[in-house]
Amino acid sequence: MKKLTTKSSKIAFRLSPVMVAIFISSSPAWAVSQTNTSAQHLSEPDDGQNQAILVTANPLGKSQLAIPNSILVDDELAYHQQASLGETLNQLPGVSSSYFGPFASRPIIRGMDGDRIRILRNGMTALDASALSQDHAVPEDPMGLDRIEVLRGPSALLYGGNAIGGVVNTINGRIPKEAVEGVSGQAETGFSGANNDRHAGAALNTGHDGFNLHLDGSSRSFQDLKIPGDAATNRFKADHPDDEHNDEKGHLTNSSGRADSGTIGSSYAWEHGYTGFSYNRYNSNYGSVAEPDARLKMKQENYNFDSEVRDLEGFFKSVKLQAAYTNYKHSEIEDGEVGTTFKNKGFNARLEGHHTKLGPLDGIIGTEISSSRFSALGEEGFIPRTDTDTYALFLLEQWEVNSKLDLSFGARMDRTHLSPNAQGNTQFAESRTRNFTAPSLSTGAVYKLNKIWSVNSNLSYTERAPTFYELYANGPHGATGTYEVGNPDAKKEKAYSADVALKFDTGANSGSARAFYTHFSNYIGMLSSGREEEGEDGPLPVYNYRNTDARFYGIELESRWRLYAGQSGQYDLDLGGDYVNAQDTGNHQPLPRISPLRLRAALTWVRGPWDAQLSYEHGAGQHRVPKNSGDDSLSTSGYNRIDTRVGYHFDLGDTQWLAFVKGNNLTNETIRYSTSVLREYSPAAKRNVELGVQVKF
Repeated sequence: MKKLTTKSSKIAFRLSPVMVAIFISSSPAWAVSQTNTSAQHLSEPDDGQNQAILVTANPLGKSQLAIPNSILVDDELAYHQQASLGETLNQLPGVSSSYFGPFASRPIIRGMDGDRIRILRNGMTALDASALSQDHAVPEDPMGLDRIEVLRGPSALLYGGNAIGGVVNTINGRIPKEAVEGVSGQAETGFSGANNDRHAGAALNTGHDGFNLHLDGSSRSFQDLKIPGDAATNRFKADHPDDEHNDEKGHLTNSSGRADSGTIGSSYAWEHGYTGFSYNRYNSNYGSVAEPDARLKMKQENYNFDSEVRDLEGFFKSVKLQAAYTNYKHSEIEDGEVGTTFKNKGFNARLEGHHTKLGPLDGIIGTEISSSRFSALGEEGFIPRTDTDTYALFLLEQWEVNSKLDLSFGARMDRTHLSPNAQGNTQFAESRTRNFTAPSLSTGAVYKLNKIWSVNSNLSYTERAPTFYELYANGPHGATGTYEVGNPDAKKEKAYSADVALKFDTGANSGSARAFYTHFSNYIGMLSSGREEEGEDGPLPVYNYRNTDARFYGIELESRWRLYAGQSGQYDLDLGGDYVNAQDTGNHQPLPRISPLRLRAALTWVRGPWDAQLSYEHGAGQHRVPKNSGDDSLSTSGYNRIDTRVGYHFDLGDTQWLAFVKGNNLTNETIRYSTSVLREYSPAAKRNVELGVQVKF
């Protein structure tokens, strides 16, 4: 692919005062820290130069970030790829999965999920219903992505208070940002024996004289997931003797499905910028593991605009504008009939400008607006139709004090308006309009002790407005087997967070030890009331969204050690682990569904076109569970998982190929994730083999 070069000349273009007033953009994310070793292309040695820039948290384009981050790209993305984002990211430091079967699994970061994790597409909000319920899949197939960036902790506040847990940004090339000459693209296909997952996808880019065209498509189909033994635990069978899950053995009933996606995008790129548009349509149909007769039929249409102008004269050096409109819908079908239909449509836009230096400060200011209309109609319409509008101003400034010390400062102000419409339904009679103003502040620092060692730290104060379901929910929720009741008087969450890491990098060896702590006041938790309400199929435990106090703390360790490099190849040993402790300090109870201590080790070998890895993960038992909270009071056993893989790179003419085979859960361990609401009858996959082939041209 041939790219046009950018000249150093400036565009004689000045911004009007009105435009300057609009540009209040960027984040409480703070720049500084090396990219995670998972960004490394395994076929190349780590010489310290092969680093990817994490654009999600670093719009200033600096080479370092103070924030904890991970990036999956190239081979590592191919090796980690699964059908869902949650399972794709599950083994990254601090990241676990909600695991509602193999397809509907959302990322959990440092014990936080739902609205505290922001999922983005190319830096824009991904509008769907995945945060509302664990059975709602994220309408995005990891197969079609160029890379995935994960920001852990409050450093992700560039994207608002509802990113307190972190951000997952999926990045694709659907709007080409540079001029393309000729034709380029890639294709891939793969198979997983765990559920006969067959998937294939392709992308094509072509262009001439700055005009570019992008096309891509993907398709995935899978059958019921194979598991090591019984789906249900003996404990579950004793407590629920008549439950239909008790008869499942060797597979998870109703875990099959399919998903298809197609995109067309175009752009015009010139020396000093680009402007473009894309349209994507995603369709899926998959089963709900919790309800053997229920399926979810999902459709999403997404329209995106993206433009940037660089090399400006005046106050701003560059200006970037993004806008997206999404129309999302999914129907929950039981016994062939539509029971409930969820809809979420809306738009968001983001404008940011990179200003010239103000004394020692280099930074970005900007604004973001979003508007969505959510509705749930039918048997499980436990939330009223709600309009949510948010307006935000934000900034990020960095100060390179000297060769050893970098400082950064961020601030964001969100104004949120929620307007419910009960439409005459007495179930939502107490619902009323709410308005919230939520400021967030952050500061970060990187101090380089010497050429090898550095200390990174972050401090932040965050406020998060309640979501529509935390305020207005009132009704049975079949997927989770609960009766959910919102709190129309809920207050804003307020959180104080700290994060510190000691890092080293010699080129051949690198690693970090990071500790984090967050204290919440007015934490909004879905907590057991001890009562029951009658549902369609019997009594359901009542869970209330309530304000309480909470604290989260933990550690994340990761390192890569060069054992040997010689004629037989390069041998690296990866060692790491993570731990989260989450406590409802208002009620003196552990918070539910928290990942336990996890320890990992992996031996990687690279020689020429070949690479191979043998990895081990130990998940401890999770016995810190809340009392008198139904299934959330049940602990999970520990597990030991062994995986392996072998990859081979080769060229055919002008094409570059990667072929690989993976062996997962080689000891056929029964693994039940403590983070899953279905852990009592939905274990992870049995021993299985995955195959994959990719070609780029």
